[in-house]
Amino acid sequence: MSTNPHDLTVAYSKFTTSRPQLLQFYHIHRHISNHFEPALIPGARERFTSMYSMHLWFNSGGRLGTNAVSVDGGFPSFIPEEVKEIKDPFARALAQRIQRLPVKVGFSESCIMSSCVKPRFQRDTNPAVLLHCFDSSCLEWRRTYPLLEDAAVETWAIDILGWGFSDLERLPPCDAASKRYHLYQLWRTHIQRPMILVGPSLGAAVAIDFAVNFPEAVDKLILIGASVHVEGTGLLTKLPKFLAYAGVSLLKSLPLRLFANLLAFDDISLSTCFDWTNVGRLHCLLPWWEDATVNYMLSGGYNVVNQIKQVNKRVLIIWGECDNIVSNKLAVRLHSELPDATIRQIPDCGHLPHVEKPEMVARLIADFALSGTRKEEQNPIVLNSAGEKNTSSFIC
Repeated sequence: MSTNPHDLTVAYSKFTTSRPQLLQFYHIHRHISNHFEPALIPGARERFTSMYSMHLWFNSGGRLGTNAVSVDGGFPSFIPEEVKEIKDPFARALAQRIQRLPVKVGFSESCIMSSCVKPRFQRDTNPAVLLHCFDSSCLEWRRTYPLLEDAAVETWAIDILGWGFSDLERLPPCDAASKRYHLYQLWRTHIQRPMILVGPSLGAAVAIDFAVNFPEAVDKLILIGASVHVEGTGLLTKLPKFLAYAGVSLLKSLPLRLFANLLAFDDISLSTCFDWTNVGRLHCLLPWWEDATVNYMLSGGYNVVNQIKQVNKRVLIIWGECDNIVSNKLAVRLHSELPDATIRQIPDCGHLPHVEKPEMVARLIADFALSGTRKEEQNPIVLNSAGEKNTSSFIC
C-alpha cells in the first residue's frame, strides 16, 4: 500500500459504507497510525478515526450509544461548550474521542450512557483500564493515553459513575457500592477480559475495592499516589443537605481548583495551571454534577483500609517524589500491606505523575502490563529525569 499522504487522502475520499471498503478503510487507518505522526498529515488521523467510528456506530444499529463519536471531527455534543476554551492540545484531542456506551445497572430503569475513551484496536494481551482521581474525568489521562497506545497497550479510560461525562439525568445513586457495580457491568458488557486496573489517588481505592469484590475481572493493579488510608468522607456524612450543597458548590470554584492544582503539581507555570484547572473542572459544568457529588459525599465514600491485605493480585505502586497531597510514607505502608507489590518512585514529580511525567508513567504501565515477573522488578527503583532506571537509590 502506498504511504504517500495524497494517495491516502484519495482513498479516504472514495470510501463508502460497503463491507469490503469498510475493511479496506480499517487497514488504511491502521497504516496511517503506524507510519505517520499527526503533525505530518494535519487532521488526517482524526478525520479517519471519526469517519471509521461513525460507520461502526451505524453498522452496530446505534449500540455504541447516543453521541458516541464526534462525527465532524469536533467535540461530542455532551461535552460542555467550555471545552472549546481549553488550550491543552492533549486534552482537546482526547475529548474528541470520548464516547458514551450503554451500561445496564440494576438500580436504574434503563441503561446509563457511560462515558469513556475506547481503544482503537484490540490486542492479544489483557487491556489496561484507567480510572481517575476523586471528582475528575478520563481527561486526566490526556498526556499518558496516547503514549500507551503507541506502546501497543490496549487502553480504556473510564469515567467512574458520578464523575466524568456520563449521562446522569436520572440521578442514579453514586455511593461506593453503586460505583463498583457500574464498573463491573461496564467491564462485563464491553471489556470482557481481565484488566490491568490503574487507579490514581482516590481511584486507587476504587481499584482495590473492585479487585477484592470482583477478582475475576482483574489481572493486575497499578496504584498511583494512592489515597487508600482515609476512612471515607468522615464527618461530611452528617452535614445537612443545604450545607453539603454549599460545600460542593465551593468544590467546583475556580480559586479552590487552582489552589489544588498548585499543590498537586511540582512545578508548573500559572498559565498552565489555569488551563489544567479548566480541564479538571469541565465535568462539573454538567447539570447533575452537584447532585451526584452530594450523594457520594453523604453516602460515606470509600473506606478500603481493611481490604488492602485482601488483594491477591500483583500490584505496581507509583509515587511522585514531591507528592504534597499524600505522604510518601504511606507508599511504604501500602507496600508492606500488599502481599505482592513493587514500588516505583518518580523524581521531581508531584501527586499526579500521569499528568506531570507521562513518559515515565507510560513506560512503567506498559512494562508492567505487557510482561511477567522479571528479576529487575524484585527491587524498587527510581527513574531519573531522562526516564532511565536508576537502581542506586530509593527515596521515600
